[in-house]
Amino acid sequence: MPRKTTSVWLEGLELLTRMSATRPKKKAAARKTAPAKAAQVVSPAAKPAKRAGKAHVGRAQPAGAAGRWIRSWHSAPPRAGHLVNHLAYALYVPAGAAGGAGLPLVVMLHGCKQTAESFAAGTRACRLADRAGFAVLLPEQAKTAHAQRCWHWHGDHEQSEAPAVASLVDAIVREHGFDRERVYLAGISAGAGLASVLAMHYAWRFAAVGLHSGPVFGAASSTMSAMSVMRHGSREDPVHLVDAALDVAGHPGMPAFIVQGEIDAIVAKRNAAQLGVQFARVNRLLDVQGELRVGEIRTYSRDAVAYTDYVRSGRLAVRVCVVRGLGHAWSGGDPREAFHSDRGPDAIAMMWQFFRRQRRSAAGERM
Repeated sequence: MPRKTTSVWLEGLELLTRMSATRPKKKAAARKTAPAKAAQVVSPAAKPAKRAGKAHVGRAQPAGAAGRWIRSWHSAPPRAGHLVNHLAYALYVPAGAAGGAGLPLVVMLHGCKQTAESFAAGTRACRLADRAGFAVLLPEQAKTAHAQRCWHWHGDHEQSEAPAVASLVDAIVREHGFDRERVYLAGISAGAGLASVLAMHYAWRFAAVGLHSGPVFGAASSTMSAMSVMRHGSREDPVHLVDAALDVAGHPGMPAFIVQGEIDAIVAKRNAAQLGVQFARVNRLLDVQGELRVGEIRTYSRDAVAYTDYVRSGRLAVRVCVVRGLGHAWSGGDPREAFHSDRGPDAIAMMWQFFRRQRRSAAGERM
């Protein structure tokens, strides 16, 4: 990152101190749950439309992308104490895809101080989508929900944005006919934190998850504990955190690809190691004591990246990549965008190579 470590960490503290701010209640009248809708507003949470309008097609099209960029919003089921629950999003359908029927879908959750446009530009996800043939869905946090556009990744998952994102994914897949067996999830920082929540609690919707610079799952319940987790990782056993939050025996498993900067001053690299252990547990490679019960663990280094692979029956289930010299930024991204760096391998390309080998059947089984 071009910024000094101290200033980046202070910025992280500033963002974290705002995470527990109470979200304002909407004054709009109650409305029924609806599928994804289009409205000619940028911040639907601030000004919900009474009727659906036309989607914005081509507005703020990512540079170098040749497909369709659609800006719209989704009316999700209301949270407790709220009358409406609108979620803005951008959808990219790659060039050559008429309507998206049968295409895989990658859902990408941005970090604090980012938008759908900046995250798409920084990761170059839409360019890869054109080459590889998948669609990209980018939910966007509203400033009315958090002043810095941070997702609420800690605390009660039912009061986070996870249910709204899951509802959005269902609506988009249904509307555009994307392949339900090939829906993937990725995020950075606070977006990675929310992606972990979705991967753990809404696993049947996703075939695999990619986490970049994300906090360990289940360790934070407040703003202060979130600060500690991001800076140090969890003091609790990561396996016990998963077991306390989930019925691991009933979980369908979740292949995971984890990327972390070695010198990240906002999210310590210990988080990545602990996330690797947690997803190895969810995929039932580890027992309740965290000991290897099946498969093997491989560690090696290549091209300035340290890898830890959890392998079962010759198949990669979890990979942790620590990129040397990388701070709190998306590896191999466009450095002109905040929280993206050209240092390290192309993270979205690595994630896609991992994703494309994973499928989830209608019954929730891995294929």
